[in-house]
Amino acid sequence: MAGVEELYKQFGILADANEKAGEHEGAFLQILAAVKGSQAEKRLASQFIARFFKFFPKLQENAIDAMLDLCEDEDNTIRRQAIKGLPDLCKDTPEHLPRIADVLTQLLQSEDPAEITIVRNALTSLFKMEPKGTIGGLFSQILSGEEASRESAIKFLSSAVEEYGKKVLHPSPETEEYLVEEIKKAMADVTGEEFRTFMTILSSLKVMGSAHQELADIVGEQAELSQPFQPGDADIVDRFISCARQAIPYFVKGASAQTFFTYFVESVLPKLNEVVTSDGEDVKLEILKLCAEMSPHGLTDENIKAAIEPVYNLLLEYMPLPPGDEEEKSAEENSEPKFQFSYVECLISTFHQLAKKNPEFLTDTTAAERLKDFRLRLQYFAQGCQVYIKQLRLSLQGKTGPALQEEENKIKIVALRTTTNINAVIKDLFHNPPSFKSSITLSWKPPAKTQASTLTSPKDSKDTVVDEKRKRAGITPIKFDLPPETKSPKKSKPSTISVYTPPGRRAGASNGVVKGQTMPDGGRGRGFRQRGRNRGRGRGWRGGRS
Repeated sequence: MAGVEELYKQFGILADANEKAGEHEGAFLQILAAVKGSQAEKRLASQFIARFFKFFPKLQENAIDAMLDLCEDEDNTIRRQAIKGLPDLCKDTPEHLPRIADVLTQLLQSEDPAEITIVRNALTSLFKMEPKGTIGGLFSQILSGEEASRESAIKFLSSAVEEYGKKVLHPSPETEEYLVEEIKKAMADVTGEEFRTFMTILSSLKVMGSAHQELADIVGEQAELSQPFQPGDADIVDRFISCARQAIPYFVKGASAQTFFTYFVESVLPKLNEVVTSDGEDVKLEILKLCAEMSPHGLTDENIKAAIEPVYNLLLEYMPLPPGDEEEKSAEENSEPKFQFSYVECLISTFHQLAKKNPEFLTDTTAAERLKDFRLRLQYFAQGCQVYIKQLRLSLQGKTGPALQEEENKIKIVALRTTTNINAVIKDLFHNPPSFKSSITLSWKPPAKTQASTLTSPKDSKDTVVDEKRKRAGITPIKFDLPPETKSPKKSKPSTISVYTPPGRRAGASNGVVKGQTMPDGGRGRGFRQRGRNRGRGRGWRGGRS
């Protein structure tokens, strides 16, 4: 054990010298040489190198190489000890931190769970010590490393920012801005999952707290809105849906949706019927949902004028005219009309938002025939909608708590929200001139706290209050003659309100039952396919949609 004794002797020389340890270069060189010695010498060497590293600037590169040799030793106890000592090399010499962070990032690929924990702890120490340098080391692997190393680096970065971002990053705008620039570089070639992770990180940064438009623009670049929409390419369709979904929170906070919405109107809408439903998801419906969510946010007059007619024409495809006598007889003998409530909710709410800012589309003197035709369709669709509302309310009546959490009842609640939303918008549009005062929460969005109980109650108390206010103001509201949900022994008072009555039950109803309607399911859809276009390093737009 002469080697160990010699090491202790050299340690004593350096320790006794205190701040003048740098004058004893020979002692430090002997310690460096010990990394080629016995197991005991290696363990001591890793401790002594970290202790006296700062005193020998000319030997620091050699010392780092020696420590890295120990990090690759066959003995896992030596590896772990050396890994623990790496952050100590940076305490007084932060210029080496990016390199050490780069090395530790590569070591995340270890197959030893205990070793990975030590590596993560070491990286966390560096992140709290000097976040900018650590970020530089991580992105060295994210931008240029092997695929597995890149994935590990992104995962660590995400967890570190989530846990320590407020304490470590927020006080340093310079570091946050550096992180933003590095993420933008990495986004040149990302999977769908990596993209969402990066956007989550960006959204958490203090410097991006009010940069909603910049974040929306970053998403827009990732969506490749300058490229043609190809409905048969699952990768392109998935990319558009995922990016639009990612951008909507920024639109809600004030960013303009005009770039996405213009792309939808000009590129997606003309080819919407070519989008294929697969894996149990109605992709076309998912796109229409996103369109409805985008429509209230930051559109220009030019956007609205360009979009309103195509959206209106598509809405008409799902809102048929009432059948004539011969058509009615034929329909009764053959099949009932199919009301696709989910599609109509998306399109009628989008149209409502657009027409609110361009009412002339319905009220201009040249639009008289259009409005007349539209109201016939609204009447006919309202009748089917009301019958369906009655069925749903009767089905849900009396159910509370656990019963409402059953999957079947959850679907019915979403269906009830869908039809109630449609009903509210139709009321608005049937005013003369059309009104745009209704505000709805789309059925696939979280409902207001009181909305669920209101929906399943026999009467819509909110509408009653609003109507009373209108009466006091001298306004005669238009109401739909909804069938009663329950029999009541009390006789209602004669109403002095003008009531709009939809056409009588035709082919849309039979004994109070609407046949052939499409039940809204409120689902979020499937995940990304595990394939995609080759982009740069071959990283396709794969992963799962959020």
